[in-house]
Amino acid sequence: MTAADLAAVVDRARVILLDFDGPVCSIFAQHPASVVAHRLRKLLVDQAVTLPTEILNEPDPLAVLRFTATLGRPAVVRLVDEAMTREEVTAARTAEPTPYGREVIVAAQQTGRLVAVVSNNSAQSVHAYLNARRLTSYVHPVIGRPEAAPERMKPDPFPVLAAVRELGAEPKDCVLVGDSVSDIEAAQAAGVAAIGYANKPGKHERFAAAEAVIDSMAELVAAFAVDEL
Repeated sequence: MTAADLAAVVDRARVILLDFDGPVCSIFAQHPASVVAHRLRKLLVDQAVTLPTEILNEPDPLAVLRFTATLGRPAVVRLVDEAMTREEVTAARTAEPTPYGREVIVAAQQTGRLVAVVSNNSAQSVHAYLNARRLTSYVHPVIGRPEAAPERMKPDPFPVLAAVRELGAEPKDCVLVGDSVSDIEAAQAAGVAAIGYANKPGKHERFAAAEAVIDSMAELVAAFAVDEL
């Protein structure tokens, strides 16, 4: 994939959908995800839930939350989801901005595009971060994970389609920028183009299905600048 691939995707995109944790910031930079996952597991054990081995060793709290969808216990799902939201809001206070993440948001708006966040993190935590960084006026809507419905998180297209509908847009006019395979899969299922943000080694290969792949959000800022000429 080349700069021309990126330019072609950006040129036809009127709506930029950003994943939150990765393209915008590192939410758990100072509030470790592994600690949050441990706290969610303890909550599950307190609810007499037997944890499979893969969850006992899972460092990703979203994976622990996703596991609750298999329990058939809606009250437990909501309890864990609410606890996760509280942890995320706390984490958002010390989240580290992604280099050029802010510039992407500002440049997209300055070139006449709409910018939304579509995240598996809670909408409350995204709003907390955007408010603290004075970015609220640049981003609408914020689509967080569906409350107490972890099975509808990405890679399910539900959050992506919700953003497209709220913006009154067509999927063909949108592009989703994400740093995980679930982002790429959700975009494809929604009929939206995808740009993979390869912020760690090995992601280029995993993002082979994306329309374009970038190593830095600065590449996206540059693509907006070229498109404006």
